[in-house]
Amino acid sequence: MEKIRIAVVGYGNIGKFAVQAAEQAPDMEIAGIVRRASSLKKPVPPEIAGYKIVSSIKELEDVDVAVLCIPTLSIPETAMEILSMGINTVDSYDIHGRLWDLKQQLDPVARQNNAVAIISSGWDPGSDSIIRTLLQALVPRGITYTNFGPGMSMGHTVAAKAIDGVKHALSMTIPLGTGVHRRMVYVELEEGAEFEEVERALKADEYFVKDETIVIQVEDVNRLIDMGHGVLIERKGVSGATHNQLLEFKMKINNPALTGQVLISVARASVKQKPGAYTMVEIPVIDLLYGDKENIIKSLV
Repeated sequence: MEKIRIAVVGYGNIGKFAVQAAEQAPDMEIAGIVRRASSLKKPVPPEIAGYKIVSSIKELEDVDVAVLCIPTLSIPETAMEILSMGINTVDSYDIHGRLWDLKQQLDPVARQNNAVAIISSGWDPGSDSIIRTLLQALVPRGITYTNFGPGMSMGHTVAAKAIDGVKHALSMTIPLGTGVHRRMVYVELEEGAEFEEVERALKADEYFVKDETIVIQVEDVNRLIDMGHGVLIERKGVSGATHNQLLEFKMKINNPALTGQVLISVARASVKQKPGAYTMVEIPVIDLLYGDKENIIKSLV
């Protein structure tokens, strides 16, 4: 069996779990890990010491899929560059309101270079998007509420860390019901930073501006971090002409571990698609799985 050669781009929380997931996939091998040039000057983490570690994907050979484990705002430019090399990309871009725009941006580049981009391949957007699609098919008329948490939001935490004056941060998502959330953001400040200025800038950031956001200054953010998260998706409505249909999907997870696994499963699906850019709801679910299609159908259908 010819294995799918992947490059893990970025080795933060999500990158670490993506490597673990790829190591457990019998149809994959890791071509290498792409890290920032500054990270290459530091000691290599022992768990990846056996892999080729580079500062550019151009230094790796025969890469089929680049798994982008980098901050959301860096994804469009990085994906464009890698797709132009004819390499598939999968990412966990998580700004719901810009998702369609990213798909339109990457689609022509992917097509021109005979490559595939599957965007927003995390758990939300991502696998939760598939659940919402299924629930709407079952109950065509109605309302769906997606309630996150309580738990650590990776995207919001990264956004909080990027605010000037923030040394370290943790953003917790607290569900208030009916899809409404509160953001509890704990910040450790750089020396000389003014809390009021940090708070003002953080609340104005696009990640936080739409939700109630409470910012709290703490001495040591590391003492607060727990990467657990969860979701409860509820849909109430009408199937055919029958009212009062109530459907629920619930899970409790380690946030980066599930994101890393979804990325690797989607990397597998990417090599089965025609050139272009896709979201997860456009991908046949069976393409996410390893194994013979006949056996998969017999065991799951």
